[in-house]
Amino acid sequence: MRLHPAMTNGERRVIPFRTATMSTQIVAQVREALFAKELRPGDFLGTEKHLAERFGVSRIVARDALRTLEAQGVVEIKVGSGGGARISGGNTRLFAEALAVQLDLAGVPVGEIMDAQRAIECLAAEFAAANSTADDHARLRALIAEAERMIDDVGAFTRSSREFHLAVAEASHNRVLVVQLISLQHVAWPAHNPMLTPTVAQHVLTTHKELASLIEARDAAGARQLMDEHVKMIAARRVAEHRDRASRACC
Repeated sequence: MRLHPAMTNGERRVIPFRTATMSTQIVAQVREALFAKELRPGDFLGTEKHLAERFGVSRIVARDALRTLEAQGVVEIKVGSGGGARISGGNTRLFAEALAVQLDLAGVPVGEIMDAQRAIECLAAEFAAANSTADDHARLRALIAEAERMIDDVGAFTRSSREFHLAVAEASHNRVLVVQLISLQHVAWPAHNPMLTPTVAQHVLTTHKELASLIEARDAAGARQLMDEHVKMIAARRVAEHRDRASRACC
């Protein structure tokens, strides 16, 4: 199999400068072809040899470009006879994890994370009320029942609550909102919530029940308003928790 026609576009040239730069240009041009819809999932991009010949670079440069594209989840590479790079089907979870890592490395404050989470979850709750299915409603009710059974187990209740929030986003049937929430949950949602008292847990459970009811009733405005109040409460606890942790660390 030969190089994909999208990569033989005469306007796409790698200008020799240095190895890393040439490899980066190949990666950028593959992405450009993707965004232009010239490449689609399943398309055979080409082999290392084909890319090297097309762009007038060494096979080492072509190999580096393919490895970068593979690491980014853009291509899947098969080795051996009939091998080469094929455009992958896409993995939004991979993006969520990558974004979470970068947010953490960049030291984005928890306040900024929670502001973004509030915006995403409010819209997700509104869309869930409009777009959710009977299966989505059953999933929310099942998670509430699970949380009731686990209310005395802080770790289990925290995980169940996280899944409830994700289930609301999934009920919106907007994959962009879902992947953004997953990313922020990686960064900000604790595995064990030290501020989860029995009183707080009961309040969370009551709120989740009301949210599920509003979503089932198709009350988009009510679901959005309640989620806004709920996430503001969560944000206040997260910020206070991080402030206390920082205070203990510096003393």
